[in-house]
Amino acid sequence: MRRYGSAILLLLTGAAILRISLLSELYLRYVQSGLRPYLIVSGTVLVLLGAAAGVARWRGRRSDDHDHDDHDHDDHDHDDHDHDDHDHHGEHGHAHPGPRLAWLLALPAVALLLFPPPALGSYSAGREAAQRAAQGVGTFPALPSGDPVRLTLAEFSSRAIYDSGRSLKGRTVRMTGFVTQDDDGTWYLTRLYVTCCAADATTSKIEIRGAASSDRPPTDAWVTVTGTWHPQGELGSDAAWPPVLDAGSVVRVTQPSDPYEKR
Repeated sequence: MRRYGSAILLLLTGAAILRISLLSELYLRYVQSGLRPYLIVSGTVLVLLGAAAGVARWRGRRSDDHDHDDHDHDDHDHDDHDHDDHDHHGEHGHAHPGPRLAWLLALPAVALLLFPPPALGSYSAGREAAQRAAQGVGTFPALPSGDPVRLTLAEFSSRAIYDSGRSLKGRTVRMTGFVTQDDDGTWYLTRLYVTCCAADATTSKIEIRGAASSDRPPTDAWVTVTGTWHPQGELGSDAAWPPVLDAGSVVRVTQPSDPYEKR
């Protein structure tokens, strides 16, 4: 089995990448959608390399077995000399090619293949300091007509904190995210947004008010909230963050296939 270790590791890694990128949309938990073709190509190359390595090892073993059979039919006058050579060869031929601990390298690939990690959630959001877009107060384009208007959390936050035209005033908005909570019971609609992948994720969150206690979903639950902006603090100041939404309805939903917002 050790002979085929590297080939098996390549196959497992390639299969895991193809499972999350070609056969499902699980890759969206970790990277942006634009990287899917690169993941598919990478997974395919790893599978092909693993298959090629396995075939090469198998052929090498067949060749070794053939050479061993030829050696058994040599002239018996050289038995003593052959025996010494065989002992010397055996010392090296049966040496371990590497520590057994090297097989632990296969565990991440097996885990990704069988048990893909979930998307980042409240734990990651809780570790994130309040980070807001580096922009000054100014006017924003008018919102689409008709209520409720669907916005991302980043769009709502930018308008609530920086829009001198108060484009959110009097409008009903609808947003989707997951729930995070403070120790005092305050809860937030939260979304992580990324530039490239989950490693650079930052947090956008909105304080939710007005929902009855019985409507408050558990931490990490995904919800769609419909409500109106609750102005607070001076525009562009720390007092305006996080923005506040007076909720009219809170509805539990399933996690979207792409859990992150894009910059």
